[in-house]
Amino acid sequence: MDLFPERELETIRVVALSRYGRLGASSRLRMMQFAPALKAAGVELAVLPFFDDLYLQKTYAGESKRAQSVLAFLRRFRTSKALRDSDLIWVEKEALPWLPWIIENAVLPSHVPIVSDYDDAIFHNYDIHPSSVVRRLMGAKIDRVMARSSLVAAGNRYLADRAEKAGASTVEIVPTVVDTTVYSTRTENSEAKMSVSVGWIGTPSTWAAYMEPMMPMLQESIARVSSRLRVVGAGEAASRHPNVDNLAWSEEEEVSEIQKMAIGIMPLTDTPWARGKCGYKLIQYMACGLPVIASPVGVNSEIVEHGVNGFLASNEVEWRQALDVLLTDPGLRARMGAAGRKKVEDQYSLQVWGPRVAQMLRDVAVTHSKKRRGD
Repeated sequence: MDLFPERELETIRVVALSRYGRLGASSRLRMMQFAPALKAAGVELAVLPFFDDLYLQKTYAGESKRAQSVLAFLRRFRTSKALRDSDLIWVEKEALPWLPWIIENAVLPSHVPIVSDYDDAIFHNYDIHPSSVVRRLMGAKIDRVMARSSLVAAGNRYLADRAEKAGASTVEIVPTVVDTTVYSTRTENSEAKMSVSVGWIGTPSTWAAYMEPMMPMLQESIARVSSRLRVVGAGEAASRHPNVDNLAWSEEEEVSEIQKMAIGIMPLTDTPWARGKCGYKLIQYMACGLPVIASPVGVNSEIVEHGVNGFLASNEVEWRQALDVLLTDPGLRARMGAAGRKKVEDQYSLQVWGPRVAQMLRDVAVTHSKKRRGD
């Protein structure tokens, strides 16, 4: 597999071992969207997904994924030449899910530096797994990936702390970001024409974990002001609830669907897994000029400035109060939405982070190359 047949002398060749194709939000946002910024900085990027899009489609449909999983491992094992010929390997989470570190380490060439990237507490798949066998064989696997990496890019402080404890030589907090030329704010005219809807975007699994328990309270709150709940990506489970507009997710339509919301919400339960989340949906809402309400779990408490760009709500009473205020006060929605948009532009935009990530990758590759030459 020759991914880089020709290149300019100063170009850095990076192979990204992503978890998914474009249907996977983590892979699209943590790696693929940086391609133009990397190219501008002289970094040539080749993305090799582990799972294909069919795997995710079957996952969301609740269908068997055995064939796709077998093919995924075969594809990854065939990447050895491309990995050896690269200047840098950019790993999303891990190269070989659910295989022990000794196998993964054998696949990754020792002479090529690694940057590992995390936007979820993937290590908790192993270290708090119900099976003692999994905990014993795999509990420290991600720690070893982190320790092997020349740089760990962590989406928040919780993930960065884990990398530092694992012995990673260099750790940088790199938030999940959006392209603010794609995410634009809804206009005052559109606000006036549309009903005031409470919005949520996610996947069937996050709907089941975080939204289903909230539905009795949410239904009561929106019914009091004749509002509706606008849901994107939840799957069929959301359709059984009244006052819900249940919409399928697509990359092409997600921004326009968020722009039709008036308030964006992100409930979470305070668990180890939730503490590792990077608040992506909050950033999406805020980029579109929406005020937000979120549980104060993990990075949510950094993204949401309580009373400025939204509200943090710890219990049902606080959720009801925040919803009541925002559903009935268009001026407050506008002010908070503008503050949220400004924060995204300054701290969570591709425009800010694209050049930074490109420089980080170049620095790792160049430093390693100089060490090998003895410079």
